[in-house]
Amino acid sequence: MTPLLEVEGLTKHFELGRNETVHAVDDVSLAIAPREIVGLVGESGSGKSTFGKTLLGLHDKTAGTVRFKGEELPARYGAAHFRRYARAMQMIFQDPYSSLNPRMTVGEIVGEGLKLHTRLGSAEIRERVTEWLTRVGLNAGHLSRYPHEFSGGQRQRIGIARALIMAPEFVVCDEPISALDVSVQAQVVNLLAELKESMGLTMLFIAHDLSMVRYVSDRMAVMYLGSLIELGPANRVFFHPKHPYTQMLVGSNPEPDPASERHRPATAIRGEIPSPVNVQPGCRFANRCPQVMDMCRAETPALKAVADEGAGERIVACHLY
Repeated sequence: MTPLLEVEGLTKHFELGRNETVHAVDDVSLAIAPREIVGLVGESGSGKSTFGKTLLGLHDKTAGTVRFKGEELPARYGAAHFRRYARAMQMIFQDPYSSLNPRMTVGEIVGEGLKLHTRLGSAEIRERVTEWLTRVGLNAGHLSRYPHEFSGGQRQRIGIARALIMAPEFVVCDEPISALDVSVQAQVVNLLAELKESMGLTMLFIAHDLSMVRYVSDRMAVMYLGSLIELGPANRVFFHPKHPYTQMLVGSNPEPDPASERHRPATAIRGEIPSPVNVQPGCRFANRCPQVMDMCRAETPALKAVADEGAGERIVACHLY
């Protein structure tokens, strides 16, 4: 199947001056098929959100290419580029509090994209906004209310409606559940899963909660300090992680799987994620890895295919394989 989105060697660095560079995203390659959801996980500071924003042109690319439906996207977006791609690619932001303009009504927020990027009249826009508020589980009579009148979960639903009313083909969900209570998280994830099926959406789903990511995703990608270190079918990565970091990340939140009643051993990742400023050669997880070898500190491991009894491709960046 031809990928909807292809990423090759995507790199995003931020120059701080004084010969210091933040390696936020380094040489990441990934292909996402139509109607596929790829979950992207990793600790805070691993570069997940920067990767998602760079895909959509919210950050300029330092290096690498992104192709959407075979067309290479620009390294630096201008106003014309955002107008061109806004209907095809959208983003659901992490913070439901700061991502909504407090001076705009819900009707104005959700309908803003249609007003800017279509020729629909005000009556048609209002009709579509009403339809989408109902579709995401909100009261259609709330059009004239403001964001501060809603709960966090309701605001996130408003953000979802704002993005999906444009009928995009590709959506980046940037930790859309991290600011929500556990019960509300499940509701939002179920809503996204339903909308994916009904709309045929393709998604990059960024989150901390690996259980949620496994539930909603077809494949799971693991990032650490700006690099992609493991990728494979979501269930295989979750229940049979291969990279030591993935093993510890999965084990740091031990929960039984209700379907099979399997239990995963609890583990803890010691120490803090290193600074992304002027990253040194070698495996970036070497200073925290319980299986570190001498070569890990000197040679950067390349992503390569590894044997996996499960179905689907499995790639890992580790000298153990």
